[in-house]
Amino acid sequence: MSTNTKPAADAPVDEVFHGWRVVGAAFTVLFVVYSIQFSFGTLVDDIVADTGWSENRLQLIYALYIFSYSSLSAVSGILTDRFGPRRVIGVGALILGIGYLSWAAAPNLWVVLFGLGILAPIGMSASWVPCNATVVRWFIARRGLAVAVATAGGSLANIVAPPISAAIVQARGWRTALASMAIVGVIAMSAGAALMRRDPESVGQHPDGRPQIDAPVGAVEGATVAEAFRTRPYWLIFGMYALSFLAIFVPFAHISQFATDQGIDAIKAATVISAIGIGGFTGRLSVGPVSDRFDRRRVVAIAFAVQTIGFVGLSVASSLTLLYPAAAAFGFAYGSAVALFPALVGDYFGRAHAGAIVGRLFATAGAMAAIGPYVAQLLVDASDSYRFAFTLCAVANGAAMLMAMRLPRPELSFR
Repeated sequence: MSTNTKPAADAPVDEVFHGWRVVGAAFTVLFVVYSIQFSFGTLVDDIVADTGWSENRLQLIYALYIFSYSSLSAVSGILTDRFGPRRVIGVGALILGIGYLSWAAAPNLWVVLFGLGILAPIGMSASWVPCNATVVRWFIARRGLAVAVATAGGSLANIVAPPISAAIVQARGWRTALASMAIVGVIAMSAGAALMRRDPESVGQHPDGRPQIDAPVGAVEGATVAEAFRTRPYWLIFGMYALSFLAIFVPFAHISQFATDQGIDAIKAATVISAIGIGGFTGRLSVGPVSDRFDRRRVVAIAFAVQTIGFVGLSVASSLTLLYPAAAAFGFAYGSAVALFPALVGDYFGRAHAGAIVGRLFATAGAMAAIGPYVAQLLVDASDSYRFAFTLCAVANGAAMLMAMRLPRPELSFR
């Protein structure tokens, strides 16, 4: 392992620092891709009513989509390190758009499987890991803030996309809603890709826009994937995020249906997903910069604790009075924990192979997210209630909190 040092506090700032443009581009990409993904729950009922397709099979295809794009993130991370984010995200935008348009025009579930289960995951894998690994490369001292702002795009998608999607579905149908989001998504994602740059050294700048002590421009350092794989922090990070990701998409896939089961109309039910987004947006932007000043390990443990409380609230909610605060608490913690994930990887393993390391962790831990929504659907079918599923999600996040508390202090040389 090689060493790295933090920027000098009083060092001069690079003129026209490109890092914040990269953050803005990542924000845009994540906003558009998650706008489509988090609208899934608002589409399901209308798709089933319009086509007669099995909701269970739609949830299974959605689970395959999540598993596939999470697994493929290991590949997109390596490709980002090798070819840079512009090419990876740009190609991903086209494939993602074709996948969603295929789903929008699907005459049967086989075409849905092709569009949502095969093509869309390839395109989606070119978003979260390439964006966040690139942001990690651009920042050290302000890494928590930068990653938080970038990933806030996903939380903003939670806030604005589901109600808009539900409204378009009611006015024009689910196919028009999905096709519209796909076309806008391709254009916006491609625009974000154009602003991406691999790292500050590639354009003659420095992390955070400030020269580093004893680190000339061009020196991007850190642990290799193999070195990271052999460490205790790697497996603790994997374990706690695998447990959390197991539950993380359950509310997004099921909360709308859960709310309508309580007698809440469809558009108001969609606003519960927006409450998750409001919490997530607030959590990312507040906890990210806080983690730059305090122990990031402890901050992420607190986030998992709050997420546990949020799931407990969802498990006992019976009206919007409790659904809103429980969803917001879950969103706050979910947004915080996910924003801290790539920052933690950068703290422990440095910048040189951030794409490959974040990608491998996300591919293995993130793939667990595919299991949660489908298992939750099976539990709902068996018990005719969402409450047991939400309770199990709370248990998983409680275990993640305990693992986070066992993380050792990262070596300062890799921060």
